[in-house]
Amino acid sequence: MSFAEFVPTAQDGDMRRAGRDSLSLGLMAARNQTLAWINAYAALLPGGRLEVPLTGELNPPLWELGHIGWFQEAWIARNVQRQRGAAADPTRTRLASVEPHADTWYDSAGIDHADRWRLALPDLDATRQYLADTLEVTLELLAQADEDDDSLYFYRLALLHEDMHIEAFAHMSQTLGLDTRLLTDPPPAAPRPALVFPATRWRLGSDAGAGFVFDNEKWAHEVAVPEFEIDAQPVTWSQMADFITDGGYDDARWWSPEGWDWAQREGRRAPRHVEQVRQAVLQRRFGQLVRVPGQRSAMHVNAHEAEAWCRWAGRRLPTEVEWEAAAHQGASRGFRWGEVWEWTATSFQPYPGFTPDPYRDYSAPWFGSHRVLRGASFATSGRLRHRRFRNFYRPERDDIFCGFRSCAL
Repeated sequence: MSFAEFVPTAQDGDMRRAGRDSLSLGLMAARNQTLAWINAYAALLPGGRLEVPLTGELNPPLWELGHIGWFQEAWIARNVQRQRGAAADPTRTRLASVEPHADTWYDSAGIDHADRWRLALPDLDATRQYLADTLEVTLELLAQADEDDDSLYFYRLALLHEDMHIEAFAHMSQTLGLDTRLLTDPPPAAPRPALVFPATRWRLGSDAGAGFVFDNEKWAHEVAVPEFEIDAQPVTWSQMADFITDGGYDDARWWSPEGWDWAQREGRRAPRHVEQVRQAVLQRRFGQLVRVPGQRSAMHVNAHEAEAWCRWAGRRLPTEVEWEAAAHQGASRGFRWGEVWEWTATSFQPYPGFTPDPYRDYSAPWFGSHRVLRGASFATSGRLRHRRFRNFYRPERDDIFCGFRSCAL
């Protein structure tokens, strides 16, 4: 069963403006999806104990599951200012949780990453019950909420937050080589010629009154964009294989100093999970070695590898304003996105006038150290997809479903 078959999806961020009824359906669909992932993990991990290695890329599945319920309860049922929306004061004392130890176990801001493996977490049945109890209260409160943006802000936030963690379960299944049967890879598509866009002034970011807006999208501001040419689709495996067979991973000329250090330290000769390139690309997909169609978007390519390919090809990564402008203006001209998260050349920084929203740990701690990715992957919920959404990761991350497209110099 594919993701698309599992739950209905919205298009380009419809949930950002969703009313009570749509949000209620969305919250229930997301929870069903979350539970499907955790049930698959329980069936596939040794002994059904949901134990995974301690690495910086993963979270313990039981912690991830409990955190989803905690986040929803903390910002809705326990939040005495939930009706104020983005103006709510995050320092106000919250009401008590239905689980007395919830803050100790699941508050990501107060728990170091490595400590999540050492917590005496409840078992799977108890964690499922916590999620059921918190969702029940959420839906009861939602049914009584007003239909304005402020009143629905935290319900929309909780839904999109759960969608992000559902995709994190998908990343984890690929990293661990678990075939959950909840995902199918995107089909290859015929390439289209690159698109040229004239010089313009583009309003980058989201405007007030656009429904739910993530804090790092605030607010829209004009940016001068010179004329540029951009690929109509992400770089494919066929294109990536040409770079590899031409010795791209052995030639420091194509790499930034940081990228070359990473490639040498990791001993990389190809993107992650790739085991063969000549004649055909063979890559491990959810534990199975498969032949990857050459026209499919290259995946598990980090920002260092993307930049090296671009230098080798005589091209460059797009800036995030170029990506956003092209995604809007090129929709009718063949600009295709949504197969892989796409690295840009832009460092993750706040827009002018940025002020954090109540969820203070979402953006601000990562400014300057992360790189912006745009678009969505094949595993991203349709509820989360939006052409103005800013994803962000450290440039060496390649466990996510990431790729890139290029621009002419």
